[in-house]
Parts: sequence; structure tokens; C-alpha cells
Amino acid sequence: MIVEDKEGMRIDSYLSEQLDVSRSKIQKLIKEEKVLVNGKKINASYPVQLNDSIEIDDELNYEIHVEPENIPLDIVYEDDDLLIINKVSGMVVHPAPGHYTGTLVNALLYRYGSLAGDKFRPGIVHRLDKDTSGLMLVAKNEWTLEKLSEMISTKDVERKYLAIVDGVISHDTGEIDAPIGRDLKDRQKMAVTDVNSKEAITYFRVLERFAKHSLLECTLKTGRTHQIRVHMAYIGHPVSNDPLYGKGRCSDFGQMLHSYSIRLLHPRTGKELFFTSDPPLEFQEKLEELRNTF
Repeated sequence: MIVEDKEGMRIDSYLSEQLDVSRSKIQKLIKEEKVLVNGKKINASYPVQLNDSIEIDDELNYEIHVEPENIPLDIVYEDDDLLIINKVSGMVVHPAPGHYTGTLVNALLYRYGSLAGDKFRPGIVHRLDKDTSGLMLVAKNEWTLEKLSEMISTKDVERKYLAIVDGVISHDTGEIDAPIGRDLKDRQKMAVTDVNSKEAITYFRVLERFAKHSLLECTLKTGRTHQIRVHMAYIGHPVSNDPLYGKGRCSDFGQMLHSYSIRLLHPRTGKELFFTSDPPLEFQEKLEELRNTF
């Protein structure tokens, strides 16, 4: 099952990334009609969608084993259907080329044995970047995975972030409505672009101002890859310590971005779930440094 941050990606690129095989190999399989999506033939440029079922009729020359690992997890809520996890900065969410160990998925497999969905992303409904900390949802069964994916797609899950950004923002609140797609010059990055892009909307509210920085609360209306980081850089206020979209790192800690609250109605019971998470120590120390030098 496709998760939100990969929706709209070309299927040849998606499968190449997920299966760690060459894009040309995937294109050859598609041309030979050995790749079906929802039981139908597609072309290499097909944009993957939420809930797509992808079948590959081929003995691919790879074998990747995602092993369970005893990695501690900070679980803030759990029931028979879902988890809400407080992810630490520095943890990769799911295995990918170059990161097959030490991920959140490795930890989930150790604790639960198996979860619903893609074998590389079991239970993963949405993701956080490696160096973004905070709250995220995990589904424990197929029904919940489908329901939560639908709820995120229909904007029925409220996610708020804390971000320290470079520069002083004069407006108390703001809305950034700018489409995001792959950076045409650097495929490892996302960018505000009209080419092969999708709608992206971020709301922000200034919580504190410092001499050369601002503390923001950001609310996602959409959930594109690197959305807050891209949007803040686009308006000239990149997330502090962001090596990809900002001025580079001034410390070993990652970008100053923390998923601090999540609110939703439980897909099975209808009960409201609302949880918050304090930012990590490094984030709080940065805030104290800014307050003391203001």
C-alpha cells in the first residue's frame, strides 16, 4: 500500500527505490506488462496513489531481509488498532537503500512480529524525516491502515509542528499555498514547482521572536515530502540547522523541527485522541540559547 509521502511519484522511480533495483530494470518489466496496478497494465510514468495494489510478475534478482531489532520505542498511546509513537531525531522510519537496520520498522517488527501493509513499511501510515522528531501514527492491522490512510488523505488527522526558523517573521500568522514536487536539479530534494507537483498548504503561527530567529507552530493541511522544510525555505525562513534546505548545520543535531501534537477521531470507536510531546533536549536548549541572547 502506498503511503502519503510517496503519492504521485512515478511508479518506475517508486519501485526502484523500494526494491533497490535499477530503474531501467523496472521499466523493462513494465514494458513487458509484468507490472500491474489494481490488476491493470500501466506505463512507467504512472503516478502511484494511496491504496494502490501493485503486482510484479518476475523473479527479481534481489532479496532484502528486514530483521527485527530490539530498539526502544517511546509509545505514548496503544490499543488493538493503532499506536502513537514519539520518534527520536536521527531515527529513519523505514528501510531504504543504505538504511536496512536501526529503523523504526526494525523496532516495530521486534515488538509486534508483523503489522499490516508493505513489508518494507509495515504499519506506516505517514512518516517523519530522519532528523524530525515527534509524534506519528502506526496501524496494527489492515483495516486500521486503510482507514487512517483515508483520514490523512481527507485531512481528518490534525498534525502540528514546532519549528525554529532563521530570521524574524513579522506576520503573526500566515498561510503558504505553493505546490511541491521533485527538484528538477537535485532529485534528492523537493521544491516549490509547477512541474509534476501536488498541492501543498502549510499554516504557521509565530509563538516567539528572537534577535535572528522565530519559533513557529506549523499546521499541515497537506502532507508532502519535506513540506514544512521546503515551504519555510521558499519564504526565506528555512528551518534552523537544516542541511538540505537551509544554511547547513551548526550542530550535530538535525533540523529544529518537532511533531508536537496529533489529533484525530479513533477510526473504530470515534473517540477523540489528542496527544502532545515536548521537543527533545537539543531543541529546548536551542530555545534557551536564543532567549538568553535576545
